[in-house]
Amino acid sequence: MSASGRTSRAAAPLARRRFLAGVASGAAALAAGGCARGDSTSAQPGTTSLSNDNATWDEGYRSAGRELKKITGYALRPLSNPSVTSYQQVVQMTMQTSKAADLVKWASGYQLKRLARAGGLTDLTDVWERYEAKGWVRGASRETVSYRGKAYGVPIYESYYVLFYSKPVFKRLGLSAPADWAQLLHCAEVLKRNKITPFLASQVGGWPAIEWFQELVTKVDPHFYQKLTTGAASYTDAPARRAMDIWHDFMRKGWMTSPDFDQARGPGALKEGTLGMFLHGTWQASGMAAAGMEPDVDYGAFILPTVRPSTQKSVIAESGVFVVPSHASSHEAAMANAGAWLTPSVQRKWSDFLQDSSANPTVRSSNPVVARLQQDIAREHRLPLIRYWEAGPPSLIQGNTNDLGGFMAGQTSPATTLRRMQERAHDEWAAWRRDEA
Repeated sequence: MSASGRTSRAAAPLARRRFLAGVASGAAALAAGGCARGDSTSAQPGTTSLSNDNATWDEGYRSAGRELKKITGYALRPLSNPSVTSYQQVVQMTMQTSKAADLVKWASGYQLKRLARAGGLTDLTDVWERYEAKGWVRGASRETVSYRGKAYGVPIYESYYVLFYSKPVFKRLGLSAPADWAQLLHCAEVLKRNKITPFLASQVGGWPAIEWFQELVTKVDPHFYQKLTTGAASYTDAPARRAMDIWHDFMRKGWMTSPDFDQARGPGALKEGTLGMFLHGTWQASGMAAAGMEPDVDYGAFILPTVRPSTQKSVIAESGVFVVPSHASSHEAAMANAGAWLTPSVQRKWSDFLQDSSANPTVRSSNPVVARLQQDIAREHRLPLIRYWEAGPPSLIQGNTNDLGGFMAGQTSPATTLRRMQERAHDEWAAWRRDEA
């Protein structure tokens, strides 16, 4: 990585070699030290260990696990590592060892493809096909959990990127959830005039910098986004430039929070009435509940309108996955739970805990706000699009996310940001395809 943030063509392979060397040395260190978490992943009767990076979901896993035990005889035993970077490193280091957990929470898309390419995952194609035959999974999402024609993941949840909004603030100002782009701009203008920040935009934690980029590009042209995320279009093409110009204009008008505004403060800011709208995944509904906000009373949600009325409607969908390491100490138990995870009774417990959508389309959310979003997506035949974070080679997405964060901080112009993103895309797509060959 050069000082400018651009990855040169010569530097990219070197960086990958260093990464692989680091993983190898790390794995050796774990083996020598016995792996601090190794005892936790050893087999325990009546359970499957579940490695995950979100401790706030542990009780939800336990609740769903109690339902799973009625079906398979095995409960879930969550093992949480809250540091995303540390978690990813540990998973990759232990995947092909006896220290791997029975079930591992991972990202879909190219994050999963990279893990599958390294080896050590169980082929779950038969599990997926049984789910599909029952109508318990969306066939269109199979590509996001597959690598070279085989399914390696079972979807954990299905979230949609939406704008949560403060219903009391909107009611007081005579506003309603916007149905088109002009109404969205009107809402922003009225909120700003009343000293309320219209939109939350954050780069805290790194990855949130993708949210407004993916939303605006897809609402300018969803088919361009599909091409962009397969390397078939350029970041310097007109739709991307249009999206970045809109984003830049919103920032110049003071319609967005500062980029160091932590999203964890989003629900509280909506409740206090200092923030009008909060772009995030529907899994944030649990955060609203934690802040004491009641759906349909304190908050509502809508999907960002298209910039032009003629543009096809779409929605960004996110789904984490469970993978089963080939060397899991309780492999049979893990396969049983992977094969029963999307059972409606299990998903009812899990969906109720998350206050979000289930990956099983037959299970309707008990949260009325999310349930209406589910209805809207079906009624409007919205094109489902993979979240940007999983939509390309991980090194490309990480580098471009850093560039978007720099743009949010005012370090680069829209044109410079897109140029850097395209230069990286050229190199990283070439490297991915070369490695695939």
